[in-house]
Amino acid sequence: MKLGIIALSVTFLLAAPVAAEELGASNSESSDATSTDTKETNKPKKPKKITDRRHPDYVRCRSEPIIGSLARKRRICMTNAEWAEYVKAGARDSRQFVEDMQVGEGGSN
Repeated sequence: MKLGIIALSVTFLLAAPVAAEELGASNSESSDATSTDTKETNKPKKPKKITDRRHPDYVRCRSEPIIGSLARKRRICMTNAEWAEYVKAGARDSRQFVEDMQVGEGGSN
């Protein structure tokens, strides 16, 4: 019984790639003629590379150390606009933390 199951599974494993190759060959022959026509007519234009470092969409990368590791660093890449928002969010969070830790005028020490 076990031998029959093993023989059947081996047959399926060997037959599947052959069937896939035959199916892929017939599909690729028909798609080759149409794919070359569409590639030539619909070439997308690459966007112009931004060289001005002050442009909001210019991508900047920087490395930040990973806490708990002496040698590992994480590379973070964002646009100038995203970096500006990142800095504002950090300043806002730290300001909020300091304000929450301060004792108010009417509070006790």
